[in-house]
Amino acid sequence: MSVNLERRHSRWYEVILFSSLFQFILGFAVVVLLPNWIRWGELLLKLPLTETELNTVIANSIAYAISFFILHKFKRFPGTRSLPFIIPTILTSWLFVLSVLLFLREENYARQVLSYAFILAYVWAFLGYFLGRRYAQPKLALVPYGRALELEDTPHAIVTVLNKADLEGRRYDGIVADLHSTELPAEWERFLASCTLARIPVYHTQQLIESMTGRVKIDHLSENIFGSLLPSGMYSGFKRFFEVLLVLLAAPVWVPIMLLTGIVIKLESDGPMFFIQERVGLRNKDFKVYKLRSMCKDSEKDGAQFAQANDMRITRVGHFIRKTRLDEIPQFINVLKGDMSLIGPRPEQRAFVNQFEKEIPFYSYRHVVRPGITGWAQVVHGYAADADDTQVKIEHDFYYIKHFSLWLDILIVVKTIKTILTGFGAR
Repeated sequence: MSVNLERRHSRWYEVILFSSLFQFILGFAVVVLLPNWIRWGELLLKLPLTETELNTVIANSIAYAISFFILHKFKRFPGTRSLPFIIPTILTSWLFVLSVLLFLREENYARQVLSYAFILAYVWAFLGYFLGRRYAQPKLALVPYGRALELEDTPHAIVTVLNKADLEGRRYDGIVADLHSTELPAEWERFLASCTLARIPVYHTQQLIESMTGRVKIDHLSENIFGSLLPSGMYSGFKRFFEVLLVLLAAPVWVPIMLLTGIVIKLESDGPMFFIQERVGLRNKDFKVYKLRSMCKDSEKDGAQFAQANDMRITRVGHFIRKTRLDEIPQFINVLKGDMSLIGPRPEQRAFVNQFEKEIPFYSYRHVVRPGITGWAQVVHGYAADADDTQVKIEHDFYYIKHFSLWLDILIVVKTIKTILTGFGAR
């Protein structure tokens, strides 16, 4: 059986292996080489290139490579379609290159060619998205034992449940099996080994469930890609330094907005400008979180409770600042103090933390990173209105901690901007 599989799938494996490289080279020809050819034509064949030609080719090459790399990185994360990120990614890439040229005071480059490449990058990206959408869903074969059947109805892939340990001549992008299942017969184990020898990817069920849902089941702890429970210490340090620098540089913008909004809050209703509340943060330590007050005075005199849709405690100004997330601005102070991060799990009140620690023994693992103003759970799931919603958000938080990285943070930033514009998840 392994010999037959090897013959059938060796070419298929090579196609998958080199598809990204082919996409990059073809896109490079369209986005980088074509505009230069339109501008200079056969002059490009006469080496060496002039300084203007060389600088223009290098600038467009760097911008294209950055945008290609970022858009492909985003595809790693579940529920992420590249369409919403095409415009900001390409715009940022070319602005970055242009900024470097301005910083270096380099004047020998063709602005017209840079503009052509910028436009062609959008055309190529959108064309690739709409043409590729038809073939974007992976084709998976499911081994019908253990938790693998949880993926049978997933909307993120074309799934075929195998009736016997044979692919029957069909091509699949991968095989999904619960490798920890005690029900898996020896015949199926030999089949999975044969698939691996034939270079057909075999995925563990847990890996695929997490990848397609953006959640980590909270029935057990799960190590990250480095085989550790601890997130990357190097990235944590870099993230902390960058966030403090960013908040300080942006202070001339957010401080006046915060003060003006606070004045409007004071004029509308009795009570303080700020709402200060105890929350639980890094290493399970309590801290005071600062927010602009969006509710009536003494809104939690009866104890901590979830905010509901159309909550009567929320003022008219409160509805607006919650929807636009202006009430979160004072948390930049928490970032400077080291209590919070710009991105991370939302900090909960001690009463809720104590409740969930009783229900989930390892709930405190959520506090291994700093809580954030925005996070994966906020942009994917929205606001938690009750205990059931909160449990789903915890699964999203565990996914963030497990995949703690620069690329996931960039994705969250882009999704947060979309959230602010649409008001998704606001209460």
